[in-house]
Amino acid sequence: MVVTGGQRNDGAILEQVLDDIYLPRVGRGRPRTRPDTVAADKAYATGVNRELLRSQGITAVIPEKSTQINSRKKRGSKGGRPPAFDAQAHQNRNVVERCFAWTKQWRGLATRYDKLAITYRAGVLLNAILSWLQRI
Repeated sequence: MVVTGGQRNDGAILEQVLDDIYLPRVGRGRPRTRPDTVAADKAYATGVNRELLRSQGITAVIPEKSTQINSRKKRGSKGGRPPAFDAQAHQNRNVVERCFAWTKQWRGLATRYDKLAITYRAGVLLNAILSWLQRI
């Protein structure tokens, strides 16, 4: 989890989020530090993010922005092919959106009254732990 300023574009911190992945394996073996797929919204549809995911061997499930589609079509055959997009895999992204909606039920998290990022992050972690405990 990465906490940024409210005015910051969340697509700009994809690399930092990917660097923070650490998923221990059950039993023996090194922990996973790279996902197979990243499903994201159109805010992450920049060429920089797509290139980052491609260089790490991660499948990007990100829809194209309408402005990118129009720009590519205006260029004709020089516009290139549209990036691959798996609509079925993108439908599973609603789970993440529901988690955000559940997190925002806490008024302190939704309104961001905390002055320090560390206390806000602690609140988000506490919310995630309680959510996880309810589901096991």
